[in-house]
Amino acid sequence: MLSKWIAVLVSLGTLAWPAALAAAGTPTEIAGEIRSEVDGRTVRFPSLKTDITADVQGDLAAVTVVQTFVNPTLTPLNATYLFPLNEEAAVHAMQMQIGDEIVAARIERKEAARQTFETAQRKGNAAALLEQHRPNMFTQSVANLMPGMPIIVTLKYVQTVPRVDGAYQLKIPLVVGPRYEPRPRTNVVAATETQQIDAPRPPAETAGVWSFGPIPSYPPVNGLTAPGEIDEDRVALRINLAAGVAIPQVSSATHGISSTGDANATSRTVTLARGRTIDNRDFVLLYTLAGKTVQAGMLAHRDSNGGTFSLMLEPPQIIADSDITPREIVFLLDTSGSMHGAPIDASKLFMKHALEALRPSDYFRIIRFSNNATELATSAIPANPDNLRRGLSYVNSLTADGGTEVVAGLTKAFDMPVITGARRILVFLSDGYVGNEAEILRLVAANIGQTRTYVFGIGSAVNHYLLNEMARVGRGFARVVDPTEKGGDAAIAFARKLEATVMTDVTIDWGDVKVSEVTPATIPDLFAGDSIRVQGRFSASGSHTIRVTGKINGRTATLPLVVELPAGPTGATTGAIPLVWARSQIADSMRELIVPVHLRHSRQSNAQIEHRVTDLGLAHSLATQWTSFVAVSQQIVNAEPASARDSQVNLPMVHGVGPGAYGVPRPQPAVRHVSAPRHSPTRTTGIGFGGTAAPEPEALGGLAAVLLMLVGALLRRRQLASASPH
Repeated sequence: MLSKWIAVLVSLGTLAWPAALAAAGTPTEIAGEIRSEVDGRTVRFPSLKTDITADVQGDLAAVTVVQTFVNPTLTPLNATYLFPLNEEAAVHAMQMQIGDEIVAARIERKEAARQTFETAQRKGNAAALLEQHRPNMFTQSVANLMPGMPIIVTLKYVQTVPRVDGAYQLKIPLVVGPRYEPRPRTNVVAATETQQIDAPRPPAETAGVWSFGPIPSYPPVNGLTAPGEIDEDRVALRINLAAGVAIPQVSSATHGISSTGDANATSRTVTLARGRTIDNRDFVLLYTLAGKTVQAGMLAHRDSNGGTFSLMLEPPQIIADSDITPREIVFLLDTSGSMHGAPIDASKLFMKHALEALRPSDYFRIIRFSNNATELATSAIPANPDNLRRGLSYVNSLTADGGTEVVAGLTKAFDMPVITGARRILVFLSDGYVGNEAEILRLVAANIGQTRTYVFGIGSAVNHYLLNEMARVGRGFARVVDPTEKGGDAAIAFARKLEATVMTDVTIDWGDVKVSEVTPATIPDLFAGDSIRVQGRFSASGSHTIRVTGKINGRTATLPLVVELPAGPTGATTGAIPLVWARSQIADSMRELIVPVHLRHSRQSNAQIEHRVTDLGLAHSLATQWTSFVAVSQQIVNAEPASARDSQVNLPMVHGVGPGAYGVPRPQPAVRHVSAPRHSPTRTTGIGFGGTAAPEPEALGGLAAVLLMLVGALLRRRQLASASPH
């Protein structure tokens, strides 16, 4: 981090921008500009606007994302933008526009797409490349972004909208939070006491087990590792809701919104109250549908490739569980630097109410982790008044700093057997800001046993992919507490959900319907107020009866359902169904890659799964880990392509997250908020995306001293320049 700060300071001291730039002009009506005063000179950066439109029919959303890249400088740029999408998004189309030329992107194998892009970049063509790094993390690269020539990239994706706690929840992520990259270890299931967190380790490799590739470097952050104004108008959102019944409630706790229609309207449009917003937190919209709740329903699509279905399931009204079996509840709290401030306060409030809700017959453990993991006691302790006071005092004493060694915490949670006669519940509280998702999920899958996992994301832009997958592997659920928006109320409500009743052992008797390639391979447990979708292929047609069966509190519940399957083509209105199915198939395959072959449902090798995912991506035109979209203009826009400099689109700091999450002790540059139509800058320097733990106090002192010396040197140079004759 120190070397990168030196690089930033040196670059600020040496950047020289032509005075003619101010007179050259830029397409401000489209892009605006970002300016920063550096050493008495005005520095301009490339910029970005994003416009998002979601068309929602019931619980299926078709989303269009328009990214406008503008270069307000006099120098050609090759820009890269790191951005999130919903982890279940099926990205199926991309196009690039430069001037009057519109180019439909092609889906290609990742290496081929990258080669196509780099060839175009060297020749001087405009080009765009979309690559997936995680299911919820993408980069958009733009080659030969010329001054005064905006490049507009349009992405299209579809996704299901889950029902959560009785309301449909449309989540549109807007910013990728920082990621801590733990030091590699040789044995992730070793006892915590045997791990030397600060000792270097060789990379962790398990034969027959796939791991994620390296995450991209994190871009410069406005007001933290890059000077400049924060563009408060970078994103616009428009949500068009349509249903066959009334949509009585529409709300957002994350953003101010305006909506058309009233509680009786069957279609409503939602926009941001201010028109545009800064992309420093996720947008979440909640809506409800009137009428009697449908507990199951099937959508079907048929085309020349055959039939695809999507079956929505909701549990019946569930009677509260009267089971008084003792519980052993293991609370696992993230106390890393990114949890400083409001997040750790929300965690403490959650813990207060969760401890108060424990039964006298329960046992509990409290484990905190950052650079390492420590525990309240050497074993689970009874939930008596003295121990509850002891536990609350321990929680209140916690502070947030250091790295995010999730594996150390999980290892300690799993390193002792469950108390005889008790059922274990693991409660995990974190923002999920790590880059070793595969390692964490592999550890959970190998050790979870009969433990149920409840995951509570704390933050305004958490790592939804990791948190949701941890809950899925642990047969539990994930919820998010935004500590900046009435986080106390949410923490209290979620603490009470530890009593949630569940429908288990869900199976489907398909009768005479010939189905294949059903996903998810194992239907997860269903919690009251939630829903899931089961997708698959079918060959039959006509009317058929299927039966859904599950267990609630030991009692069997059965739901017969009559489904109508089309015999002929259904047209474009159901075209999202095969895309959602293919995306779900890909997700199942990617999950299998993190476990050894002998534990996989398919028994397929890594190479076979990669081949399967690649084929699905190419056949359905989907961005995946091994397929990318690439678009190249016919025209040569840069006669001297070697003159283009590489740059990254700057990101704002995640709302409610402090500098410690980025490995920086405190913000250095001054920041001005702007509301005119402007765009975020890009720079070639930035902090590392996969950093190490936040510096210890001694290191921070040394860092501060070096920075002060550098700043002092720059000030002396400026004074000498002012004193010299002109």
